[in-house]
Amino acid sequence: MTDSRTPHATSPGTTGSLAPRTGLTLAAVAVVQFLVSLDLSVVNVGLPEIAAGLGFDAGGLPWVIHAYALTFGGLLLLGGKAADRYGRKRMLLLGLGLFGASSLLGGFAQTPWQLIAARAIQGVGAAALAPAALALLASTFPSGPARVRAFGVWSAMNAAGGALGVLLGGVLTEYAGWRWVMFVNVPMAAVALALTWRIASDTAAVRGGRPDILGAVLATAGVTLLVFGVVRTDEHGWTSATTLSTLAFAAALLAAFVTVERIVERTARREPLLRLGLLANRSVAGGVAFTLLIGTAMAPSFYFMSLYLQRVLGNGPAATGLMFIPFTIALMAGAFLTVKLGHRVPPRTLLIAGALLTAAGFAWFGLISPDGSFPTDVLGPSLVAGTGFGLCLGPAVSVATAGVAAAEAGTASGLLNSARQIGASLGLAALGTAAQARTGSGTGVSDLNSGYALGLTLSAGLLVGAAVIAVAVLRGQGAGLAAGGAAGGAAGARSSATAAK
Repeated sequence: MTDSRTPHATSPGTTGSLAPRTGLTLAAVAVVQFLVSLDLSVVNVGLPEIAAGLGFDAGGLPWVIHAYALTFGGLLLLGGKAADRYGRKRMLLLGLGLFGASSLLGGFAQTPWQLIAARAIQGVGAAALAPAALALLASTFPSGPARVRAFGVWSAMNAAGGALGVLLGGVLTEYAGWRWVMFVNVPMAAVALALTWRIASDTAAVRGGRPDILGAVLATAGVTLLVFGVVRTDEHGWTSATTLSTLAFAAALLAAFVTVERIVERTARREPLLRLGLLANRSVAGGVAFTLLIGTAMAPSFYFMSLYLQRVLGNGPAATGLMFIPFTIALMAGAFLTVKLGHRVPPRTLLIAGALLTAAGFAWFGLISPDGSFPTDVLGPSLVAGTGFGLCLGPAVSVATAGVAAAEAGTASGLLNSARQIGASLGLAALGTAAQARTGSGTGVSDLNSGYALGLTLSAGLLVGAAVIAVAVLRGQGAGLAAGGAAGGAAGARSSATAAK
């Protein structure tokens, strides 16, 4: 049985202006997305100082990143389902509380295990709030120019958080100390909590029925083990027995999850964690695949460029962060173009153009040289890649959520966030391995430059693959973003109602 309540704000989706309540919702979601994206990159620049301050050994330091990635990636699907079942506002408040408290604890950490534990709790909080925020955005702005504007703001804040995290991390580490890369999350979480508290009550269509506990356990364990196997390839090679057995076990768990979901759907005795029919929707499947490749390409690219600027060109953390500003400005310009073009240009066209433009920027990055400089090797490709990324990020999310019923928006958002997180982990591991193989045992700037250049070129290839997916899978996305939500939402509602009977 499904509650027939509808989202509280359908009218703003059909107009170009935002009502006060929907504007407040957009502000809350924007701050949440900026916070999550910022935390993915702000810690990276401070890792050397963290190691020195807490006495991490070489094997333990990567777990500052891995602890967050594991819990965030492993729990995203469960977090999306919880948002659908228990309410988006409720999950946002819970996630923000966990995120802010764990950031405070991490800043006060005195031992390595305390910081790793705090980062793991941060991941739990992020897994609760990220899909809830995206589902809230999709249901609050179902169609119309306001949907285009809302997703344009979301995409700008999402990528700006990642890019500005490098800048902020460098400045804080150099001038205030590494603990502030954790403390900086606390005031932002407090602001997001205050905004979320004021938004209208739950927009989720709460479902009845018993939850699928077995499916939740299998999916969470399978995704967590998959991310675990990928992120540990820096210690155990891709062909090692440890990696192969871990990935095989993860695949077995995920296969068991699919089997369980089919049985649950057929018997209708419990509520499935993921209705498999959702993946038959071309918009959802294409958007998830597109996002997976975007995540696989973007995360290692930030990593390689940060290392190139510091280890090859010899810049400090703060100067390196400043050099990411042109990318951020270009990204916001791309997001602004999406807002202007989104209700006239098919989303498929924006996805293809954005992916190819970003690929061109990364191919240009692949030409970096040991005796290069910021104006000749970084500025130009930053402007090209940033503009392309801004063009395609918002439309990818809008397409993947447009054909989904309100009661499944959180699940679809969890899928999309899982694809991005798994893609980031996979990209960092796979492209990092390729770059290391090219570098070999050399430690000179020419050796390092060669590895980074290869990684950036491979990222460009992945983005071309994303454009191919947009061409091949999203053929039916002929309408503009402004019109896509209403028809898709109706279709999604029909399929969801059929499955619920």
